[in-house]
Amino acid sequence: MRRNITLAFVLLFSFILQTTLFQKLNFGGISPNLLIIVTATYGFMFDVNYGIIVGFVCGLLMDVFYGEVLGFYALIYLYIGAANGVFHSVFYQNDIKLPLVLITASDLLYSTVCYILTFLLRGRFDVIYYAKNIVIPELIYTIFVTIFIYPVILLLNRTVDDSERGDHNIV
Repeated sequence: MRRNITLAFVLLFSFILQTTLFQKLNFGGISPNLLIIVTATYGFMFDVNYGIIVGFVCGLLMDVFYGEVLGFYALIYLYIGAANGVFHSVFYQNDIKLPLVLITASDLLYSTVCYILTFLLRGRFDVIYYAKNIVIPELIYTIFVTIFIYPVILLLNRTVDDSERGDHNIV
């Protein structure tokens, strides 16, 4: 129960930060994708099912508030959460290299799918411009923010784990 409350807090806080503060702290119109960080992190920290649920909720938030079609972002985030959940068995909490690689790959996948489905299919073939001005700056900004956000999420989940273990020892 505490894990779900913590997750809801992390999701809402990340969404609010992404859509308010980081919109003001953008560089050239580019802001980090905190929901990708949350989706990937919960996916590889727990498992595929958790990644799917977190990804779907993150995507649904984006769909409801910013999407043109309900379900577009929900499906993208859902698949990203599932893909990261596959790496749960090789996840080691004290190593930040795997999370950085997975979040980088997730952001690249997200940007590529969004480009293909929203620009390429409409006849906008300027891949170099999109990569240089949107994908790479967002990727760098997201990786930079991950270095600070990931340890906070990890600490929150460790705290929840410790409190749950403490509750079981009391009973």
